[in-house]
Amino acid sequence: MKARTLVELLTLSSNLYMMSKDKELMEKLHNMTEKGKDKINSFMASEKDEDGNEIAFLQKIAHKAHEVKEELEAKISEMVAEFYQKVNIAHTDEIKALHAKIDDLSKQVALQEARLNRYENEQ
Repeated sequence: MKARTLVELLTLSSNLYMMSKDKELMEKLHNMTEKGKDKINSFMASEKDEDGNEIAFLQKIAHKAHEVKEELEAKISEMVAEFYQKVNIAHTDEIKALHAKIDDLSKQVALQEARLNRYENEQ
């Protein structure tokens, strides 16, 4: 083992030891974990199955994950539908503009053919 790594490990272990001896820090950590547990329990406490029995923690997590998945799929499908509608409208507008341009060009071609026929008849 290199000397630098050994020194880093010793420094880290001494820092961890000093932090573990700090009662105020340990109390704050304990309070934070208790609050976290309470929040998780309150978040999951409302879940019950069809019979009214409370669902196990892992089942609750799987159920919540399934709900999130369904919500995400619904949101994605909404966004895709909106995007497709915008793209479709853009294509429809472009097609209408192209049809108008074709009509104008057809009129110009017919006018040029009429002029060409008139010049041919005059000669």
